[in-house]
Amino acid sequence: MRAVLQRVTRARVTVDGRVTGEIDQPGLVALVGVGLDDGEPQVATMARKIAELRLLRDEQSLSEAGAPVLVVSQFTLYGETKKGRRPSWSQAAPARIAEPLIERLVAALRTRGITVATGEFGAMMEVELVNDGPLTVLVET
Repeated sequence: MRAVLQRVTRARVTVDGRVTGEIDQPGLVALVGVGLDDGEPQVATMARKIAELRLLRDEQSLSEAGAPVLVVSQFTLYGETKKGRRPSWSQAAPARIAEPLIERLVAALRTRGITVATGEFGAMMEVELVNDGPLTVLVET
């Protein structure tokens, strides 16, 4: 799994003009991609990283601050661009594998007591956010 974590003051996702997920206080946006070889161990590791990395102000984690996260699935994080001008998505897991793993990640975060908003898997989404810092990190399991 790969995730781009961005510290934000607020963020939201809309699909066809409808808000599907929103956080209106400081927290994180997690753009999450699932790779071909990912499974339950990667979900557990990613949930722990998202919950416990000290990325918020005053070096706090989501768990410590009681802050929310907006999780957005993004298979394009597995785009390969080494050759040519057209990215290859061959390392991204197909939807039938990726969607349940994203759902398990969301559930694992909620089990940790974190408020989770989400995008809509497979939809064309508009993601709006106010990056705080800016602070952006790449996490891989």
